[in-house]
Amino acid sequence: MGTAVLGTAGAGLPLAGLPGVRTACTAVWALALLALAVLLPARAAHWARHPDRARAHLLDPAVAPFHGCLSMALTSVGGGALVVGRNWLGTGPAVGLAAVLWAAGMVAGLVVTVVIPYLMVVRHPMEAPSPVWLLPVVAPMVSAATGPLLAPHLPAGQARATLLAACLGLFGVSLLAALLILPPVFARLVAAGPPPLPATPALLLVLGPLGQSATAAAALAGAAPDLPYGRALAVAYGLPVLGFALLWLALAGALVVRARRRGMRFGLSWWAFTFPVGTCVTGLEGMARLTGLVVLDGAAVALYALLVAGWLAAAPATVRGLLSGSLPAGPAPAPRAPAPGTARTR
Repeated sequence: MGTAVLGTAGAGLPLAGLPGVRTACTAVWALALLALAVLLPARAAHWARHPDRARAHLLDPAVAPFHGCLSMALTSVGGGALVVGRNWLGTGPAVGLAAVLWAAGMVAGLVVTVVIPYLMVVRHPMEAPSPVWLLPVVAPMVSAATGPLLAPHLPAGQARATLLAACLGLFGVSLLAALLILPPVFARLVAAGPPPLPATPALLLVLGPLGQSATAAAALAGAAPDLPYGRALAVAYGLPVLGFALLWLALAGALVVRARRRGMRFGLSWWAFTFPVGTCVTGLEGMARLTGLVVLDGAAVALYALLVAGWLAAAPATVRGLLSGSLPAGPAPAPRAPAPGTARTR
């Protein structure tokens, strides 16, 4: 999803009309589609071959929230099929791919939004609030932001209205759940001080529900132009939320610089530099479309440059880690049970 947003966010910039820009964005999205095609079977094989380890991950309070990334990967790649993928696939195949990925991602997102908080209540030991807790509950917001892209391809009337109503419901599910998590996360940060160095980039995950909700508000307003005061409500919501997102970005960025100076090394948490920042880019692009303000386009371009820098920091380092084996290896096969036998005892 961190790679997919690089393509979709770039396609919405005012610079997208320059020669080669849209082709580059489509190529980046194709890379994300390829990664999804590789990782989905690998994840299914992990559940099939190592179900004990997969269940252990689900019950691990540090790992369980990351199950929300599956839904966001599906819906972000699916949305990219309609934004840039149709340049290469054609409109018909792009719509079909987007519909399948959106439906699968939407269902997966609703499941993790219920299951992971349930496990946090009844199975996971109580831990300090963490921005990682946002990963399961922000998944429906990504569905709410990408679902309106399918609306023009549905018949006007009940089908289109049902899709948009579902997206509004997903918007509410994710927003209210995120509002329950954000205050204790900030309170812990103020009371306990900076997080451990490897976990510092995770602070940028807070940008996810903020930028994605602004993106969803703009997308819903654009897909339902006849909704009374739809554009005004989207702008009245999106601009203040993006203002707070930029404030949080400055705070989290300062803490990341502090951690880097104190010896923070690369970890998979660096991928927090990509998708959360990308949602703020798409949110600014949506607000620029609704208001016509050039300053918002300029802010989107500046933030997109930060997104590119974050992706260039995370993606090559991840590839090097995979090739060198410095990243965590896959689970070893479970030990076989001892063969039955007999023994003489005294």
